[in-house]
Amino acid sequence: MSGVGRALWGELLKARRSRMPLLTALAFALAPLAGGFFMIILKDPDLARRSGLISDKAQLTAGTADWPTYLNLLAQATAIGGFLLFSIILTWVFGREWADGTLKDLLALPTPRSAIVLAKFILVALWAAALTLLIYVIGLGVGLAVRLPAASDGAILQGSLTLAVTAVLTLLVAVPIAFFASAGRGYLAPMGVAILAVIAAQLVAAAGWGEVFPWVIPALYARMAGPTMPPPGSPSYLIVAVTAVVGVAATLAWWGLADQTK
Repeated sequence: MSGVGRALWGELLKARRSRMPLLTALAFALAPLAGGFFMIILKDPDLARRSGLISDKAQLTAGTADWPTYLNLLAQATAIGGFLLFSIILTWVFGREWADGTLKDLLALPTPRSAIVLAKFILVALWAAALTLLIYVIGLGVGLAVRLPAASDGAILQGSLTLAVTAVLTLLVAVPIAFFASAGRGYLAPMGVAILAVIAAQLVAAAGWGEVFPWVIPALYARMAGPTMPPPGSPSYLIVAVTAVVGVAATLAWWGLADQTK
């Protein structure tokens, strides 16, 4: 087994013995449930008002109760909630070595440090893919449960592709959190950076510069920014790719040069 394979096996064991996979799954599962709730309201807003679910003055702007709208809501939830959730996962995977006091033992292993870092990134990618698949499957069940009208195969495929690409873009812009979890030696610094990125994204999007700010681009792709803003172009996707590459390179550099002093 290669160094990356051995390191990945160890990371998988640590994740399996933790409650984090279950907690993140439960948190992400709220997205399709919330989407189903909105679909119920959109199907019969008068009933929702009479039952007190929404007020008489509430304006419904999410669209119509159909599969494309529902799948787009899942993509929107992934663009915002997914970033925070993926940031938590990256923070836990890279920051727990400091919190648990195991970094000195990890660095003493004959496994190359680069292999350890790559194994952690592979674990995060697998984790994020599993969570995205989970909300997609739950979403299909919820959509059937609320009896959304039948849609064409093309509409379902497009909505599914939008969700998948949004998840990939969201994970890529979350990659730098791994560096802050490593250099910050724990949990506080990376989560502070993640929250700051979300706040900055809102301000940048409002200013109309979202296409050049990596933490807005997944939301733009998911059509969250509104009809007045165009979808991102090729330079935006290049910015996302560069953000991920810089995050991986910075994390590898830190692990390669830093020493445990305790």
